[in-house]
Amino acid sequence: MRIRIVDAFTDRPFAGNPAGVLLLDAFPGDDWLQKVALEVNHAETAFAHRLPGGGEADWALRWFTPATEVAMCGHATLATAHVLHTTGAHQGPVRFATRSGVLTATPGEDGSITLDFPTAPLTEADVPEGVAEALGTEPRAALDTGPNLGDLLLEVADEKTVHALTPDLTALAAHCERGIIATARAEDPARGYDFVSRCFFPNVGIDEDPVTGSAHTALAPYWSERLGRAVLTGLQASPRSGRVRTEVRGDRTLLSGRAVTVIDGELLA
Repeated sequence: MRIRIVDAFTDRPFAGNPAGVLLLDAFPGDDWLQKVALEVNHAETAFAHRLPGGGEADWALRWFTPATEVAMCGHATLATAHVLHTTGAHQGPVRFATRSGVLTATPGEDGSITLDFPTAPLTEADVPEGVAEALGTEPRAALDTGPNLGDLLLEVADEKTVHALTPDLTALAAHCERGIIATARAEDPARGYDFVSRCFFPNVGIDEDPVTGSAHTALAPYWSERLGRAVLTGLQASPRSGRVRTEVRGDRTLLSGRAVTVIDGELLA
């Protein structure tokens, strides 16, 4: 069985967010899927199989962290679409049937892939007691991102603060369902991005996610409203780093980026 490791939201190897991708004939038992994800030990491993023609989707898609299955994942969806297109398994836009509904990935002429995801419903929230101490800085604002994400979005003072965060992950886990998205406006948009973020997801076995497509379904509407533009670019300032181009279209958000296959091998188990 072929297994590939793909770096997503980057145009070069060893950057962006790595994901395992397996194309299957059907989904085996959940226990096997979870064991493979733990063995791969990246933030997510994607499992996909082709669906019969004539339906609302072309492929079924599931995502697993090393610890659990998740309801939505951007970078592993991008990685799966990249594998389908580069191997010839699918041509043109691909529709994925997922736990978050049908998600579409459309290849661009420039080599990028654009994902069509649901926009996260943002609700202003009070900063929970203890979050500032766990994060290591006092947030300016807090927003709940809704049940699909289960994250707490926190705006902090500035870009330097985002880069310098060293949170207490055990303490942070008590204040969210999946994790915390910390963000700030870019200090210098001339560098090619409009806002920065970092994502900490201790409750699903991920201390810090390198580049999180799903989080940008919340970051995009948040910053689009504040900056007055529908199209923005976000920099996720993890050690691996990556950029996500976003476009808010009402209840849908487009996420665009590139991907690179770095490992193409065989799973023997």
